[in-house]
Amino acid sequence: MNILTRFSIGQYVDGNKSWLRIIDSRLKIIAVLIFLITPIWAGPYWRLSLVVALLFITFLSFLPIRIWWRSVTLLTCLSLLIGILTLIASADIQSLDSPFRDPNELEIILENHEKWNILEIPAKKIIFFTLGPYNLSYSAFELGIKTSTLIFTVVHSVNLMLLTTPQEDIVWGLSWFINPFRKIGLPIDKWLFQLLIALRFIPLVQEEFQNIIKSISVRSINFKNLGFKKSINVLLTLLERLFLNIFLRIEQGTDSLLSKKNISIKIQRFKTPDKESPLRIIVNTLSICFICIAILLRKLYGAL
Repeated sequence: MNILTRFSIGQYVDGNKSWLRIIDSRLKIIAVLIFLITPIWAGPYWRLSLVVALLFITFLSFLPIRIWWRSVTLLTCLSLLIGILTLIASADIQSLDSPFRDPNELEIILENHEKWNILEIPAKKIIFFTLGPYNLSYSAFELGIKTSTLIFTVVHSVNLMLLTTPQEDIVWGLSWFINPFRKIGLPIDKWLFQLLIALRFIPLVQEEFQNIIKSISVRSINFKNLGFKKSINVLLTLLERLFLNIFLRIEQGTDSLLSKKNISIKIQRFKTPDKESPLRIIVNTLSICFICIAILLRKLYGAL
């Protein structure tokens, strides 16, 4: 199984069949910031609307389905799982009806030959709905929605930008925003170079993860015969090997960089030469309108 081609997460896929590719990288960064920042102090309806908007953009982006359907399915299942766990973990447990009990209660019950329960948590009160002793309130349901939608929004919005934008364009777009900070002496070039290395390091991490999975399949490890403890030990060993391989890649990269005396970066050469066309102008104009409408809707309807 080739993870690099089946799960295109965090890596650029070349092509020319999507209108997302011709949007200016600066507008993409602003749109991603809207998906990342606007959920803060926002209600569940706004968070759900962001998820629907992301899915709507993905389906109408004209990107090949084979590129994004596996990552979207995996991310949806992960978000739902974390949301359900958050919902259950945040459920209220009904307190006992009588917080103060008679210290001689045990003797009285034993004398009267009555049944005595050490712990009793009845499910009586219904706020949203009740499942056994757990009281799933509306606030717990809302917290589960917030958690699951936040994970989906953060990961998928960034992944859409990385799928359709070359890494150099992202670095150039960020440099356009933070270029005024050069006047106060901030090392902008160094930060952008580190960001470029981090973006190019994502496929290397996926490649190491793929190598670990292939090593498991080649050895045909039977976890049923190993038992629970030995299986956990094998998984921890594989996880340790994964991090060791990643750190080895990092060390090799740093050695190659330190071998060079001076590292000069020309940010302007990162910008892809844009061919002005009516379609590009129309798409960028519609993107600006979308950004303005999203900010306006967040102000009107996105509050708690």
